[in-house]
Amino acid sequence: MDEVKQIVEDIRNGKIRPIYFLFGEEAYYIDRIAEFIEQNVLQESEKSFNQMTLYGRDVSIEEIVGNAKRYPMMADRQVLIVKEAQHLSRTIENLTPYAEHPQPTTVLVICYKYKKLDKRKKLYKAILKNGLLFESKKLYENQVADWIRKTLAAKGYRIAPTAAILLVECLGTDLSRIHSELEKLKLVLPANTEITPALIEEHIGISKDFNNFELKKAIGERNVIKATRIINYFAQNPKDNPFVLTVSLLHSFFSQLLQYHGLQDHSPKSVASALRINPYFVSEFQTAAKNYPMKKVSQIVSHLREMDLKGKGVGANALSQTDLLKELLVKII
Repeated sequence: MDEVKQIVEDIRNGKIRPIYFLFGEEAYYIDRIAEFIEQNVLQESEKSFNQMTLYGRDVSIEEIVGNAKRYPMMADRQVLIVKEAQHLSRTIENLTPYAEHPQPTTVLVICYKYKKLDKRKKLYKAILKNGLLFESKKLYENQVADWIRKTLAAKGYRIAPTAAILLVECLGTDLSRIHSELEKLKLVLPANTEITPALIEEHIGISKDFNNFELKKAIGERNVIKATRIINYFAQNPKDNPFVLTVSLLHSFFSQLLQYHGLQDHSPKSVASALRINPYFVSEFQTAAKNYPMKKVSQIVSHLREMDLKGKGVGANALSQTDLLKELLVKII
């Protein structure tokens, strides 16, 4: 993200703000910026007296302000990082007087995850004037594979498109979780390695053949044999392949397929844009649309909602995951 790069570059060049208010749905960038400030603003010899981390669950705004108004000891500035500050959402506006007149020798970092700051209120305007506001937005699913590619390329690695998509399908769009798994790969693989589905299976444990990505593809192709093999594998490994997740992903797929049927323009570029999917997946929707007309897709979406309830124990207390998976496949195909 260009904005993150600019923040990091400014700090490296000594352009440091007195307040960094980091907020939004994507925790990954909030953590990375706070971590960079924690590691790079002060010299190691200065940190013991001039760097402090507080947690929103344990402090009040008044305590934060009290610490922020302290003067640094034998250093030009102090760093005060407030993690999990979203727990202070009810009183966060009380920070306004400080934000209007921040201590110039303090770098105050507020990590306000999964929340937004009201742009109409005084705190937002004060920080906009005297500090830096950074909103960390959640990436769409069709953007995450490209994020993985760029992240690995920056470290000298390559990744096969199918491998990137496999990670997204199995890990979702949580960048922190994906980053953690990529770090595992970098520990065992030398730079310039191309990461493939086989390497992901070997080092992360995500099966390249038996996963929700392959199940969705098999169902879209009406490949009963392959789909049956996958659900049998899921039934034997329920902890790694929770039924609720499988239903959720299939519900998302068929809901998008319903949307696909309603599109007037079925060109790959138009479909990718309308469904917010990676262009790689367009061919899957083209194939599935031939196998499942709109009326059938509507019925499947209804069945999946019913199966979701059963998977959560509503009206199906006696059914095992194996039985639920078999029923799911029968209702779809």
